[in-house]
This record gives sequence, structure tokens and C-alpha cells, in this order.
Amino acid sequence: MEYRHELKFMVSDLTIEKLRHRLEPVMEKDEFHDDFYTIRSLYFDDLFDSCLNENLAGTDDRFKYRIRFYDDNKDYINLEKKYKKRGMTKKESQHLSLEQVKSFMEGLDGLGTGAGDSFAADLSTELMAAGLKSGMKPKCIVEYDRLAFVEPAGNVRITFDMNLRGSTDVERFLDTTEEFALPVVEPGMHILEVKYDEFLPKYILQLVDLNNLHRQSFSKYAMVREVLG
Repeated sequence: MEYRHELKFMVSDLTIEKLRHRLEPVMEKDEFHDDFYTIRSLYFDDLFDSCLNENLAGTDDRFKYRIRFYDDNKDYINLEKKYKKRGMTKKESQHLSLEQVKSFMEGLDGLGTGAGDSFAADLSTELMAAGLKSGMKPKCIVEYDRLAFVEPAGNVRITFDMNLRGSTDVERFLDTTEEFALPVVEPGMHILEVKYDEFLPKYILQLVDLNNLHRQSFSKYAMVREVLG
């Protein structure tokens, strides 16, 4: 996958409802979800919080690892490596077994040997490595409810990420018994993201009214870490 544009905005309940009303008649929903679905991610960082500090400093050409599943479905869990370069992003994704997830959660080699050329092997190496970027381990859980719209032209994806919440109880990543994540943004505020490849169709630009929204640079991971420690 090549690098893509990724625009982020903090918006109100009212703006979300207005945009949903505008987009539903003209854009398709995510092919796997026709309504809101829940995303839960486990983020990794090293002893020096390098990923967090790079996020806060706006360092260019950076990456971070996360493990993610949707709607409490433990049969489909992915390890993702997300890159950011010159204000654009790309993501690699690799399916993990539940046993591999548990191994990574414990800071162990989730592949058993760490062999191979996959980026999961890279994480295994990071977990074991000595040096500046060492001591990689799970740092926090990030969770939110997403509604996604798509447009094939320009490979556009618009997402409403609502009720952002998090937890530093990383051992509870696979927990389904009760709600444990805490809200990390003020009530009534949510995240709008607009992702696209080479161009953004004019009709979407007009419907979303991007020129009147305040674009911001932030990371859900960094937001959770800043609020919860």
C-alpha cells in the first residue's frame, strides 16, 4: 500500500449528525459494517516512550505497532504497523492467532522464533532488542465506536470515531466481562477522519465542507497516554 492523505478534525455531536445526513445518500457504508462498530487496539512503545514522544513532537518518518480487533471478534485479530511520512500515512496488517496475541501482550516473541520477513517478526525483534529503542511492550488500550463511508474514486474513506476512551490496564485487552475504558475527550466531541489516495472528489469536499473545519494533528494513542499516563 502506498502512502495516503489523512486529515483529522475534532468535531461536535451536531457536526457528526449533519455530515451523516449529507453523506448517507451519496456514499456507501463500509462493506463489513452498515452502522457503528467498536474498534479496540493495543499500542506498543519502548522504555523511552519513543513513539509517544515522536507523536507529540511531530517527528516525520515514524511508525508504531498496534494489535486490533473489531466488535469483540477474537477470531479476527490483526497486528498493524502504521507509518507516517511527510504528513501521509500507510499501514501494513497481518493476522495473528489468539495465542500469538497473548504472547505479544506478555512482551514475548509472538512468532515463536521471530524468524521470517514479516513485520510481525520485526515486532518480535523489537520486544527482545537491546539498544536505544528497547523494552518494547504494551502501553495502553484505545477504544472507540466508528461509522465509515467509502468512495472508490480516490479510494476515499471518511470515518466518524466517537466516544474515544482508553485504559492503561493492558492485561485487559481481551477482556469482555465489563466496561473498563475511561473517556479521554470532553463529552460531545468526536473525531472526523478523511483518508484518500491521490485526490479527493469535489462533491465530497463540498459535502464535508472541509474548508470550514479546523484541521488538527493528533494521535488517538497520544491522546490516551496524555490523559491516562
